[in-house]
Amino acid sequence: MPHIRPISDLRNHFTDIAKIVDETKEPVFLTKNGYGVMVVMSIDAYEEKMFESEHYHKLNQELEEASNQNKENDE
Repeated sequence: MPHIRPISDLRNHFTDIAKIVDETKEPVFLTKNGYGVMVVMSIDAYEEKMFESEHYHKLNQELEEASNQNKENDE
């Protein structure tokens, strides 16, 4: 279940938010007037997401290249 907090908690309860992102490795979504405005996450979680994203992008490119080569071979 996502952690959703008002943005004022970033100032008033920073320690609690830091503890949540550190212990759960999940982001905390901050809202203002009921609308999402930002996400706070631990550096470890951020780096892991960036690593996954980079590898997903590379894999997707390789699959696309392989698909194009198969199309060229079929012609």
